[in-house]
Amino acid sequence: MSITASKSTAPKAAAKSAPRKGGLARSRRNEAIGLVIPTLIPILVLSVVPLFIGVATAFTDSRLARHHETQFIGFENFIKLGSDTQFWQSFGIGMIWAVVVTALQLIGGLCLALLLNTDLRFRGITRVLALIPWAMPPVVVAVMWQMIYSPTNGPLNWLIESLGGPQNINWLGDFGLALPAVILVGVWVGMPQNTVVLLAGLQQVPGELLEAAAVDGASTWRRFVSVTLPALRPVIFSIASLSFIWNFNSFGIVYVMTEGGPGGRTMLPMLFTYIEAFKTRNTGGAAAMGDVIVIFLVVILVIALWRQLRPERTAR
Repeated sequence: MSITASKSTAPKAAAKSAPRKGGLARSRRNEAIGLVIPTLIPILVLSVVPLFIGVATAFTDSRLARHHETQFIGFENFIKLGSDTQFWQSFGIGMIWAVVVTALQLIGGLCLALLLNTDLRFRGITRVLALIPWAMPPVVVAVMWQMIYSPTNGPLNWLIESLGGPQNINWLGDFGLALPAVILVGVWVGMPQNTVVLLAGLQQVPGELLEAAAVDGASTWRRFVSVTLPALRPVIFSIASLSFIWNFNSFGIVYVMTEGGPGGRTMLPMLFTYIEAFKTRNTGGAAAMGDVIVIFLVVILVIALWRQLRPERTAR
């Protein structure tokens, strides 16, 4: 009799617990939505909506002028952009800038991360000092390096002259020196960010593998190549992809230091787009340039994500 009663009450208990579980799941889902919405609203208002406005503006003859009636002109801005040699020249300079700066930031950041990962004396203070360039505003960095590069009273020229080198080198005004000089500043600013990410990756490398390799007689270089570098490969690829995108979008430092000169030698794509929009006042053409840059960077991002997720799919 008791067995029959327990069997009859089991479905009822399950039926009562099912709504409770469903209500709990619904409550958690509502809480998650409530937490996500305040984050999504600024992204939608400040990023997504301006992006769609920019895409739409590229198909008009919009200009920063009074009493100008904006009209839809289709792909005319993109057709003109295809033959705009100055824009594509700036695009090429941007590629050189992004590739060189990203590579040097990665190499320098890895070397600094390896140094900070050792039992260095005053390691905490050294880590804080290494982050100073990253914490400085871009305008402050640009003005500081302008003073360092000053051809008349800059400390860099003073050091070169005291060592018997040439005098009054115009680092930011020389056609052959301006881009390398600005690249050095870009590397100096972005290297701490790479250092932080790579240092976190180094701390995740299993110490047992390094000890086993050392017991087997592997040298320091062999341990780095065979153990440390393969473990850091996902981190390196991720930070290199993001750094390339950030560097290609660089604007503030180059604008303050050279404004794209001399003779367009440091004219990056974002700087050229800014000049087209706010000095030439051709906002429709500038929006088309922005669309091309966005499409290019989205392709880079998709390739990076595909390369990142491919090993996981292969493992499955």
